[in-house]
Amino acid sequence: MTLLRERSDRGQAAPSVRGGLLTGLLRTARPKQWVKNVLVAAAPAAAGVLFTAHALTRLALVFVLFTACAAAVYLVNDARDAEADRAHPVKCRRPVAAGQVPVPAAYAAGIVLGVLAPAAAALLCPPALAALLAGYLVMQLAYCVSLKHVLVVDLAVVTAGFVMRAVAGGLALGIPLSRWFLITTGFGALFMVAAKRYSEAVQLAGNDGATRALLTEYTTGYLRFVWQLAAGVAVLGYCLWALEEGGVPHTSVLPWRQLSVVAFVLAVLRYAVFADRGTAGEPEDVVLGDRALALIGMVWAAMYALAVADW
Repeated sequence: MTLLRERSDRGQAAPSVRGGLLTGLLRTARPKQWVKNVLVAAAPAAAGVLFTAHALTRLALVFVLFTACAAAVYLVNDARDAEADRAHPVKCRRPVAAGQVPVPAAYAAGIVLGVLAPAAAALLCPPALAALLAGYLVMQLAYCVSLKHVLVVDLAVVTAGFVMRAVAGGLALGIPLSRWFLITTGFGALFMVAAKRYSEAVQLAGNDGATRALLTEYTTGYLRFVWQLAAGVAVLGYCLWALEEGGVPHTSVLPWRQLSVVAFVLAVLRYAVFADRGTAGEPEDVVLGDRALALIGMVWAAMYALAVADW
């Protein structure tokens, strides 16, 4: 009764527990975050080899393996942060923090997935891809334990996770990756990561219940500088890719490669609106929740596809 009264006095409601253990484990695995793993298709799509039976089968496997590794990290992370999450106005609703999933169960599920995914990769995937997946898992677990408390390194680790997803698609199919692809992917990811941190810092300013202690060491001005710098480099990298060939290919109806720059820049500018407002907390929510951004993204994807197909 005392705990409920204290929550009421602070204007917070006690988190509700929905469903059973399996439902809680699934929610802890963050299904909405799985959309990030679609990045494994980026390199094959850029190379124009995405829509083949071999590519789709191999990429589906890589998608599942990355999802399993990410779920393992989320389970371990939420088990470690259960006490701190209970003090957060939103994270207190997470299944582990709310008591729906016991901490030992979260650890056990995370360990099982963390062992099975790299083992399956070693058996079913090329050695380089299996090594990358194992490295991703080790890096993310190190992030949960300590690296998320190190200034700048935390941004680099999360960004590297996005880049490793994009690289995985190339390794799975033996596709060489261009420098512009890596630059645009890396700094585009840093743009979204820094925008998310900036949004968290703005929303939790002066809130003693903030669970990401490192946010108190970053200034909003610094985080704004990072996402603006990253956005600029990502746009520059994409422009250099688009203009690298120069001229209009003779077999193309229009210079789709160059025209796609317009849609790419508009997408970055649209996303920056949410970053500037401090509402870019989750990239997937921004991308999937804003109709204008989704439309721009579809136009860009169409132009990119036409450029790759040289139509």
